[in-house]
Amino acid sequence: MNQPSPAIVAQNAVQRLPRWALLLLCTAYMVPGFVGRTPWRGADMTALGYMLELAQGHTPWMAPLLGGMPPETDGLLPYWLGAWAMGLLSPALPMEQAARIPFVLLLVLTLVATWYGIYALARNPGAQPVAFAFGGEAQPADYARAMADGGLLALLACLGLAQPSHETTSYLVQLCCTALVFHGLAAAPLQGASAGATLAAGSVGLVLSGAPALAVLYPLGAAVLSLVCADAHEADDNTSRATRPWPVLALAVALVAALLAWWLDMWRWRLAWPQDQDKEWLALARLLAWFTWPAWPLALWTLWRWRRHILHRRPQRHLLLPLWFVLISLVTTAATQPADRALLLSLPALAALAAFALPTLRRSMAALIDWFTLLFFSISAIAIWVIWLSTQTGVPAKPAANVAKLARGFVPEFSLAALAIALAATLAWCALVAWRAGRHRSAIWKSLVLPAAGATLCWLLLMSLWLPMLDYARSDAPQMRAVARLAGEPACMHMHGLDRNQIAALQWHGKLRLMPLQADASCGWLVLAPPDPAPAPNAPAPLPAPDLSGWTLRHTVDRPTGRNDVLELYQRDAQRE
Repeated sequence: MNQPSPAIVAQNAVQRLPRWALLLLCTAYMVPGFVGRTPWRGADMTALGYMLELAQGHTPWMAPLLGGMPPETDGLLPYWLGAWAMGLLSPALPMEQAARIPFVLLLVLTLVATWYGIYALARNPGAQPVAFAFGGEAQPADYARAMADGGLLALLACLGLAQPSHETTSYLVQLCCTALVFHGLAAAPLQGASAGATLAAGSVGLVLSGAPALAVLYPLGAAVLSLVCADAHEADDNTSRATRPWPVLALAVALVAALLAWWLDMWRWRLAWPQDQDKEWLALARLLAWFTWPAWPLALWTLWRWRRHILHRRPQRHLLLPLWFVLISLVTTAATQPADRALLLSLPALAALAAFALPTLRRSMAALIDWFTLLFFSISAIAIWVIWLSTQTGVPAKPAANVAKLARGFVPEFSLAALAIALAATLAWCALVAWRAGRHRSAIWKSLVLPAAGATLCWLLLMSLWLPMLDYARSDAPQMRAVARLAGEPACMHMHGLDRNQIAALQWHGKLRLMPLQADASCGWLVLAPPDPAPAPNAPAPLPAPDLSGWTLRHTVDRPTGRNDVLELYQRDAQRE
């Protein structure tokens, strides 16, 4: 016996979200962060360092090295993409902008694949709303389109998506490939060959970007779920018999992914379960709460309202498939580092679960989401404006004083273009709030418009008004340029104890060629990173202290926003004679 659907949706509730508005929102979300930003310290800067080494021919393509060290991740596809783009697009574009072009396209593909994946799930018979006795229920295609619009809005609204999706790292490649696999598995019963091609491309991409286990687990779990789920093609006139062997296709893709990872010798286990039962698990809980907001409360509501369809003898795949993706990501979040980047891969499937909450939301809950979103993002936008005005005018004085204290040496910059963009975005937010306050109760996606637009507004304001301040605080440029300037901008410099990020930043910002410290040292300067007095539990052992006889400490250069991040600059004694 089939369980009645909890979705009761009339045709007027699936009115089309204007395509121009959706495209404008996605553009306003994607472009800031890719344009005009300097590489930030961490994975973003390190990845750019490997790309630059490949593009300049300083290291082999199959085994790239940066300062003699291989990448921390096994997947080389992100570095290849950036290096190829540098070779093709420079000098027409600056090197860092050229490297970002493939990743802009990857983010676009992530959003598109998520939309079509949710659309395919919503076309399943078990996902359709209740048929009315006298007609007037939502038509299948219109309903699926409205659900996909809502799911895409839920993805854009997730707070944790903003920064990782705008970095040139393997994590964005893995996010895109996860979305492709999700779409391929969701659409396989309906589209057959094209969905299979998407599934295969996503799985191969996951292997080449350093996530072979996910490339195997995603399709393998989906194939197993097909044995217990209700028939996805039953009562669907658009499904042909040729598409029905899709579980076999999923198994074949999983097998090919496993063999490819074995051939490339990419099977590595880097499990790191939290050791501190209180502190680390509590930190993970906080990460889950803010990183996936507001999708996770809606996903939980979906699981509750559709619980009979999940616990039924023949559960519905439009619920179990995204739930499988989310569970895999939760396990990898708890078992690997960095946890936030592992959690990033859950967002497309979590957005799908959030979308299926929309047909079951009560009016009071929708109003609560609207009011909370309005207050949260409005207050955040006002805070961004107040701090920017303080740094520009000195009024009020307290925020500017705090900025000067936290970012020593920062000189505020004024940009008329940034101000115009920020003003336009703020006015658009005010207009959207006025629209939402009107009588627009029928659209099923209405409850996620303000969360998606609010997240986009704050990200755009940060990447326009605050961009000079964030570049100064989040990049290594001030420290590395100071090192090069104090040494007289030499052609080369020896190094010892630097990590990958510091090597990449010093070569990029300092325009230096770094060489290991050896007995036959030929460069007149040495940059040394002293060992951390309180290293992290899983940090690699520091290198043995070098023999500094014949070298004299000349300068100690710290990072303006991190005084514990110190570099020591030595000069060879022979240079003074």
